[in-house]
Amino acid sequence: MSDRPLVRIDTPAPGVAVLTVDSPPRNAFGPAQGAQFLAAFDRLDADTGVRCVVVTGTGTAFLAGGDLRVQQTLATREDREAYADHPHGLSAAMRRVEEARVPVVAAINGDVAGGGLEFALCCDVRLAARTARFVAAGVNVGLILSWYRLPRTIGLGRAKEMLLTGAAYDAGTAERWGLVTAVHEPDALLPAALELAERIASRAPLSVEATKACANHAFDLTAEVAGRLQRERFLEMLATRDHDEALTAFFARRPPVFERR
Repeated sequence: MSDRPLVRIDTPAPGVAVLTVDSPPRNAFGPAQGAQFLAAFDRLDADTGVRCVVVTGTGTAFLAGGDLRVQQTLATREDREAYADHPHGLSAAMRRVEEARVPVVAAINGDVAGGGLEFALCCDVRLAARTARFVAAGVNVGLILSWYRLPRTIGLGRAKEMLLTGAAYDAGTAERWGLVTAVHEPDALLPAALELAERIASRAPLSVEATKACANHAFDLTAEVAGRLQRERFLEMLATRDHDEALTAFFARRPPVFERR
C-alpha cells in the first residue's frame, strides 16, 4: 500500500464530508486506493454526524476504474478471481457506497470510464463538470461492465448505445440522458455539489437514510411488496422525534433542529 494519502477527507460544512481520490494521472482505482477509500468511507458512514458525502477526483479525471497494468499480470484463473473479489477492490467500494447509510453525491470533475462509470452509477446523485466525458469502456478493453446499473439510469436503448460502442459522451449528453442531474463549469462543480450536499444534510436524517435504502430497491420490488415496505417505513418515521420536530418547526415558522431519533 502506498504511504502517500491517495484519498483525502475534508469537512467543509456541518454534516457534509468530501472524499477526494488523488491518484494521478487518471485516478485508477486499485487495492491501495481502495483500502484508503474504504477506511475513510467506513469512518464517515459510522459517524452519524455526517449526513452526506461528496466524492470527487483530482486533475482531469474522476475515476478511471481498474488499473489495466495490474490486469495484464493476471496469468491464472485464481489470479483473476482474487482480483475480482479483492476486499479492497473497486467492486467492494461500489457495494459499500450503494449500501451506505449516508447519501453520496458524485462530483464528476473529469473523465469517467469503465469501472469509474460503474462507481458513479452507485452514487445517489451525480453532477458533472462541463469538461467531463463518459465512457462505458468495457468493450474497448475486452471486458463487461455497467450493463445492470446503466439501463436503470438512462433507459435500455441509450444504455446499449453506450455499452456496445464504448464511445465517449460529453457532459451535455449525459445530462440530457439523465446520467447526471446537472452540469457546471469546472470551477463551479464542487461548490454546487456542496450546496446540494448541505441541503440533503439539513433534512431529517432518519428519513433521508430510509428513503435512500428504499429507493435503491425501487426497480426490484413488486407494487404489493413496495406498498408494504412503504407502510412499514412510514409508520417508523411517524414515531420519530424528528417528525415531531419538523411539524413543530413548521408551525412555529422556524428551521427544524433534527437529532436523528
